[in-house]
Amino acid sequence: MKKITDLLEDLFDRESIVKMVFSGLRKKSLPYQKAVIRPILLNNGLQYQIEYHYEKKVTHENMDRFRCMEQIESLLNNDFKQLNIFSSQADYQVLASKPDHPKIIKKSPTQKLKSLEHNKKKQYIIPDGEPCDFLIRLGVMDQNGQVFQKHYAKFRQINRFLEIVSDILSYLPEKQALKDKRPEPLRIIDFGCGKAYLTFALYHYLKLDLKKEVSIIGLDLKEDVIEFCNRIAGDLHYENLTFQMGDIADYSGADGADMVVTLHACDTATDYALIKAVNWNASVILSVPCCQHELFHQISNDLHHPILKHGILKERYAAILTDGLRALKLEEQGYHVDMIEFTSLEHTSKNIMIRAVKTDKKRKAAGQEFDQLKQYWNVNPTIGNFE
Repeated sequence: MKKITDLLEDLFDRESIVKMVFSGLRKKSLPYQKAVIRPILLNNGLQYQIEYHYEKKVTHENMDRFRCMEQIESLLNNDFKQLNIFSSQADYQVLASKPDHPKIIKKSPTQKLKSLEHNKKKQYIIPDGEPCDFLIRLGVMDQNGQVFQKHYAKFRQINRFLEIVSDILSYLPEKQALKDKRPEPLRIIDFGCGKAYLTFALYHYLKLDLKKEVSIIGLDLKEDVIEFCNRIAGDLHYENLTFQMGDIADYSGADGADMVVTLHACDTATDYALIKAVNWNASVILSVPCCQHELFHQISNDLHHPILKHGILKERYAAILTDGLRALKLEEQGYHVDMIEFTSLEHTSKNIMIRAVKTDKKRKAAGQEFDQLKQYWNVNPTIGNFE
């Protein structure tokens, strides 16, 4: 399946798929005769809709690209011998009588993806073609608001992040004004902000677009990056947006936060950020973990040794286990947790976001499941070290 997987990953990355059509049933007993996949735009961004054709009905299911990839592999392995892929760059005929040794025939494209790109452009919270001050200063777009082609992936990532933020606005506390004063600002901390594309975007969206009072702090270890970001914030008159140099683990520059963002903080830095967010009783946590190395050197299970002896598989197991344990610990502490897709950065392929919102219910069972997994895999993750 590797040849098929590589082709699909390239097409998904380019977002060039027009449609996919499965045919050639492997067995006559299947309840459906055909399956078709098309990209669609929903409120949560680009999704893929699988359409199953039965004798007297058609059903639909929407999913993200990774679930879609899994479904495609399942359909080719179990249900269909052939897949025709129509993309804006080329047409492909996949002959998979033997899925492990498929034949892929490439032809000139016969279909174009026009309407989807048009609609997609409309959906951006920060539109292409309209000047945006911080994006101009950060070199993402020119003075006329046109996004530079080499930064279009960054532009899409920024908008995807803002879409996620828009989905959690109702969970943020409503700050009340005292007498004739302005409301207390929403307190937001971005741990490991880097060059702060998303930190600036968060301020622009909440303060300038939605007119909310905010106080945002970006934290990073690099002095030159902090100086650069503070200079831009000052030049743009972004009041109450500041950047500080420091380490997440021992950060003491704030006594609380309503929202904590930690995107691609390396290894246990993510855990320290999550622990601080929980101890601050933050209403919203948005975290994209990266470089989950801690459990790689701990994970051990005799039953799974035939798998774990392969370093690449052990690494993936450890990453999934790390994030699963983080989610359980947050649930135990009273958060509702979703794992959602986020756009990966240039320097890492990590693209799973932990989205956690505070609820009134602590889930004791999650703590028990956490302990059971720890024992089963013989691990002791940092996320368990709540004060």
